[in-house]
Amino acid sequence: MKKIKTTAIVGMGALGLLYGTYILDKKFPVCYVMDEKRVRKYENQVFYKNKEPYTFSICSYKNMEPVDLLIVAVKYTSLQAAIEEMAGCIGKDTIIMSVLNGISSEDIIAKQYGRAHLIDAVAQGMDAVKFGNELTFSKMGELRIGAKEACERKNLESVKAYFDEIGMPYQADENIVHRMWGKFMLNVGVNQTCMVYQTNYGGCTTKGEANRTMIAAMREVIAIGQAEGVPIKEKDLNEYVALLGTLSREGMPSMRQDGIAKRPSEVEIFAGTVLKLAEKHGILVPANQFLYDSVKAIEANY
Repeated sequence: MKKIKTTAIVGMGALGLLYGTYILDKKFPVCYVMDEKRVRKYENQVFYKNKEPYTFSICSYKNMEPVDLLIVAVKYTSLQAAIEEMAGCIGKDTIIMSVLNGISSEDIIAKQYGRAHLIDAVAQGMDAVKFGNELTFSKMGELRIGAKEACERKNLESVKAYFDEIGMPYQADENIVHRMWGKFMLNVGVNQTCMVYQTNYGGCTTKGEANRTMIAAMREVIAIGQAEGVPIKEKDLNEYVALLGTLSREGMPSMRQDGIAKRPSEVEIFAGTVLKLAEKHGILVPANQFLYDSVKAIEANY
């Protein structure tokens, strides 16, 4: 089993900073890797986690050597560019872990680097919000990790040992595909609803139109998931809605943060994916169609 000694993170959003600061707090080496333009922007910047200041080791892609673990934490809209540029970080034994939303990032990465470099992961239960250089959260959440294919199992064992060593909150999940679809269902509901209704976790879990839209969008994911052969059920929906209830009511998901900052959102990996699979299986998905159209209208007015 390979021992993980060096870690790099691609992406300095909420999750990138959440995990980078955690690893740094545990006195383990970690650096952020990015293009040279971003290096110039961030190399002397101070970041804050719940008001505590942090400075990081920041490297450009072209100056990187292979690391043991590469955590990909960019937005979906930046994933393809990151895949093309991060080659210098990846050696023959490098393990890649994506914490992106959606159900497709691992497959996209595997097209370039192969499944033998990957593990599958779901980040859930955190209420991290990042604006500018400030990260705030009340719950760290946890990582669910697993191996979709047999070639990933050796990587999974290495990551488990590393997470045990640094005390990272995680659980190994034997049915990681089911877990990924469950988190996808949640994201389809809460991310898009919060952006469209300009609300937070409290707003989308309180009885009313936003809550009804969120639940309807999630139920449409159940229908397409079952059509895809994933036995996701109403029980999963109830568990994820209950999980939302444990988060700060003032917290907000990434798409709401995108809307406030007037950034392109990840609507294509949420409603966009639902619409494509719905067409494939002949399933009606009016809630996701409404959310997709509404997000596109919001983005058109930036």
